[in-house]
Amino acid sequence: MTNPTATLLISCPDQRGLVAKFANFIYSNGGNIIHADQHTDFAAGLFLTRIEWQLEGFNLPREFIAPAFNAIAQPLSAKWEIRFSDTVPRIAIWVSRQDHCLFDLIWRQRAKEFMAEIPLIISNHANLKVVAEQFNIDFQHVPITKDNKSEQEAKQLELLRHYKIDLVVLAKYMQIVSADFINQFPQIINIHHSFLPAFIGANPYHRAFERGVKIIGATAHYATADLDAGPIIEQDVVRVSHRDEVDDLVRKGKDLERIVLARAVRSHLQNRVLVYGNRTVVFE
Repeated sequence: MTNPTATLLISCPDQRGLVAKFANFIYSNGGNIIHADQHTDFAAGLFLTRIEWQLEGFNLPREFIAPAFNAIAQPLSAKWEIRFSDTVPRIAIWVSRQDHCLFDLIWRQRAKEFMAEIPLIISNHANLKVVAEQFNIDFQHVPITKDNKSEQEAKQLELLRHYKIDLVVLAKYMQIVSADFINQFPQIINIHHSFLPAFIGANPYHRAFERGVKIIGATAHYATADLDAGPIIEQDVVRVSHRDEVDDLVRKGKDLERIVLARAVRSHLQNRVLVYGNRTVVFE
């Protein structure tokens, strides 16, 4: 799409007339809605919607859209955010030693599967510096121990500010990000295998193999202070059989981690994820 669009993601207490109110805001200002989707969570009593419209011909300048819409949203006790399609987010990819998700994200970005810049890779190990150099991406080695974690996380935050990062992707970053860090920078997507909580710690594929599991999976979610318990964006599974060895499980698991993480990042960048509580609605 060449013409820029604006997207509103809205959640508010369910009540009559919400679709009309939101659509009329766009219509009355000369906007043309091109995508609209909605969901009502009756248990939570919430109405959730994503509305995207063309900015061409829209009467309000961009800087006036938010305050104008807030006048409508505030009486409805609505939580909302607005995004513009021609704003190119800047991603920092965090890694440790595994490279499969890192390569996949870089390849997809270079192939223009999603619109974003990747100016920075941060790692607690130096192993993948060669990958950053290969793609001309700045690499920052920030080793972390239990004794220097607070100091090093402060350095990481400063790097995110310096590079004007909008989103952090933990692409098999094998360190726990502290609650204090997440409070200061909450836009973080993580990927991990779906053996949790049954097979935690090191070598989960070996223990899953010994247990004779029949499916393996991957989960991508937003990071929260509760380890691996944040709002889920994307998941997938693949079946395994008695003929599969540990290496087969690892290979299939890496394939899933690549595709699940890519889907989650793409959905986030396309402004299709609406978080409420510890859940998400991912609009198609």
